[in-house]
This record gives sequence, structure tokens and C-alpha cells, in this order.
Amino acid sequence: MPKKTNWGILATGKIAHTFAKAVNSVPDAKLYACASRNAQKAEEFGSLYGVEKSYGSYEELAADPNVDIVYVASPMSCHYENVKLCFKHNKNVLCEKSITLNSAQLEELISIAREKQLFFMEAMWMKCLPAFLKAKEWVSDGKIGEIKAIRADFSNPVEFDPNDRLFRPELGGGALLDLGVYPISFVTAFLGFEPEKMISSANIGGLGVDMDEAVIMKYKNAYASLVSGFDIENENRAVIVGTEGRIAFDPWFFCTDTVRLYDKSGRFKEESVTPHLCNGYEYEVTEAQKCIAEGRKESVLNPISDTAGVMKLMDRLRKDWNFHYPEENAII
Repeated sequence: MPKKTNWGILATGKIAHTFAKAVNSVPDAKLYACASRNAQKAEEFGSLYGVEKSYGSYEELAADPNVDIVYVASPMSCHYENVKLCFKHNKNVLCEKSITLNSAQLEELISIAREKQLFFMEAMWMKCLPAFLKAKEWVSDGKIGEIKAIRADFSNPVEFDPNDRLFRPELGGGALLDLGVYPISFVTAFLGFEPEKMISSANIGGLGVDMDEAVIMKYKNAYASLVSGFDIENENRAVIVGTEGRIAFDPWFFCTDTVRLYDKSGRFKEESVTPHLCNGYEYEVTEAQKCIAEGRKESVLNPISDTAGVMKLMDRLRKDWNFHYPEENAII
């Protein structure tokens, strides 16, 4: 019987619970360890998901020789230091998005990962989902011709809470890094990372973070329009329009199990429906494990170079808005 991959989860907040369920649904994965800065919280989390080792510090988790890969689930402002800690102890890393606050942080982490020959991937689960991969296949096969336009929106109204990380700049809050990263990652997966022009506007509110934004990305022969925010309701759909047809994703495009193909007259052609085995996160678990088993340091589905390209675009947007985080100083 093949050895199971031992996962460690660093931080035990809301997203960690979702990921833990996914790990426990994958036959060759084992949720071996978890860590919180609060030992009691770590014990409670570990008990809930059958974790073998529960640690009251991140250092203990990173130092455990039996951990094969660490899923970093801490607030975005902590990712840089937490990933560095894991790399210090030669651990492979799957880090929640957005992977860092800016490109400078990410480039340093990429350099360390490559020097130490460690696997490094952003947890952009959308790019591992069957529906997304089917859309990529349809585009590659020429079923919609040349792409001319993409629309992708992600808005999720959240009641203002000054204690919530989403509204706190010192914790990497704001809609762009939490929500906007999805539509930008979606667009760049089909049109690339070098738009000729980006036009955008952001509403800076709350405690000094971007509450919502609208972005237009102009490419040589196509354009994309994106909207994201905490203070607006939206359909959260995505559509890719080509010269010979279009591809439409059901609501919540980044996590849907359904994608549909239409011809250029709007007639339905075919659909792909692949119900999630758990909650959708299991696909990135499987992808990370496959890469490690094959000795690959990057994912083919979501290479770290793609993540770096998205981060550079988000840096450009925040520079246009004159918005940077407290610890950045003059980085942006």
C-alpha cells in the first residue's frame, strides 16, 4: 500500500476547517498535524478532525519531521513569515490565497523554494476543478474560436466588523486580495498576464481597505471586465466569449461543478457536470500530492509563475489606487 501524504495545517480558522474536511476525503492523504498559536484551539481542531498531532506553535508543526506538506491557512499578512518558517524546516507548502501581500514578498519565497528544491503552490482551488479544466480544454480545442471578451465577478457582502481581518489593513484585508484574486486569476488563465492597459476604480472604506473595485483589462484583441467587493451583491458568474461561441459558468464560477458551451448564435451545445467528491478543495489536495510524488516542485495546473503574474497585476492596481498595507512602506 502506498504511503499516505502527511498534511499539516498551520492556523485553525474558518478556511482550515474546509480544507481539513477535504484532506480527510482523499484516500491517500492523512491529516497528520495542526497548529494554532493557542494550544487549546489546536487540540479542539485536532479532536474534531482526527488529527494525530496538535501543536500550540507554528514552529513545532514546521519542525515535525513526519509532516510532508504544510497548508498555510493564516491571515494574508502572515503568509510571508509563515511560509518562510516552513521553508526553514524544508517543508513543502500549499499556501492559501492571496499567497502574499505583494510581488516582492512572493519573489523572495519563490527564490527560497527553488534553492531548497521544495514544492510551492498557491491554493487557487479554482484552477484544479474539473469545470475549469473542461473550459480550458474547450478553448484549446478551438470550440469558441478566438477569445474576444471575458467577464468574471465575485462579490460577497459581509457586514462590517472592525475585528474581522477582511476590514483590517494590518491583516492584509480588502476585497482585491480576498475576492478579486479569483476573477483576475480566471482572466489571466485564458488571456495571459500582460494586458496592454488596465483601467480600474476602488472604493476605499472600512478601516482603510478596498471595499470593492471594478477593473477593465484591455488585451491586444480582447478585453475583460471584473467586479469584486464586500459591500455589493452580484451573480458571481463568468463567461468567455469567442468568435465561434461562448463558455458560461454557473453562479459562483470559481467553485462550480458545471460549465456550459454555446455556439455563436447562443444555442446550447454541451455541458460538463462533475459533482465535487467533498467540497471542491480535494482537487488541490490531490494535485499537490501528485506533484510531490512525482518530484515536481510546481503544479502544471497552477504554476507559481502564474501566481506571480497575478500578484504583479494586483500590485499595479493598488498602486493606481494609492493603497498599500502598513508593513509595505515603499514596496508598492
